[in-house]
Amino acid sequence: MISKEILKKIRKLEIQTKGLVNNLFGGEYQSAFKGRGMAFSEVRSYCYGDDIRQIDWNVTARTGEPFIKIFEEEREQTLMLCVDISNSGSLGTKTYTKSELAIEICAVLAFSAIQNGDKVGLILFSDVVEKVVPPKKGKKHVLRIIRELYTTKAKGNGTSISTALNYVNRLLNRRSIVVLASDFQDSEYETSLKITNQKHDLVNLSIRHPFEEELPNLGLLPLYNAETGEYVLIDSSSKKLRTHLQRKLKAKHDDFDMRMMKLHMDTIVVHTNKSYIRPLMSFFQRRMNRY
Repeated sequence: MISKEILKKIRKLEIQTKGLVNNLFGGEYQSAFKGRGMAFSEVRSYCYGDDIRQIDWNVTARTGEPFIKIFEEEREQTLMLCVDISNSGSLGTKTYTKSELAIEICAVLAFSAIQNGDKVGLILFSDVVEKVVPPKKGKKHVLRIIRELYTTKAKGNGTSISTALNYVNRLLNRRSIVVLASDFQDSEYETSLKITNQKHDLVNLSIRHPFEEELPNLGLLPLYNAETGEYVLIDSSSKKLRTHLQRKLKAKHDDFDMRMMKLHMDTIVVHTNKSYIRPLMSFFQRRMNRY
């Protein structure tokens, strides 16, 4: 039984994200994610200047007049949302937790997909695959996906991106759009990223918290590792310690960003204390400029 609080959240998110889709993202989604290829539509009479390579010789032989084949872009695609629901998603700010930010962006992408006639599926993972919702069309299906995002709790303790991507590669037989939403607090997953990127149109959604880039001066600060359950007490008033941690965390993010660039992988970086609209619009614009 779904609580009234969750139902209220789902309804609020539906209204909010559908507004963004109608006003900002719907057309950009269609332009950014091209169809799988060209599908045969019909034949018509040959006109001067048409490409003779498109002549349908069977119809031409039957009618005694030249006809050419007409092709249209095959638009229908599958969007698979692959979302990290490990315990580190509980870290957040007054604006969003990591998990809340992931849910809202996934809702925007899902509503954009069904508006363009695409199917949407969902894989939720921690260090194991927690939940799978097979791809389907329609508003009711997207609302089910949002419900699962809000209500599914991780049974695993850590994060295994490789486990999730290996499952995606076994599940999807046709080339699809795969959005991997995670804070990427994991290691040794680059090979799986490469394989998925070769088979599918992979987009990494990297979700970050400001504390992971600049630790504020808050005095004695207990840091909790949500995935291991361990606490560490640090003195954040120490400028030396803050500088050391800031450099270490910045180097980690810079290394991730550089590796994704070298691998030519699409990556959207969003922060829990900022609006995701500009990063998402910038991503769509980069994709459109590519074609």
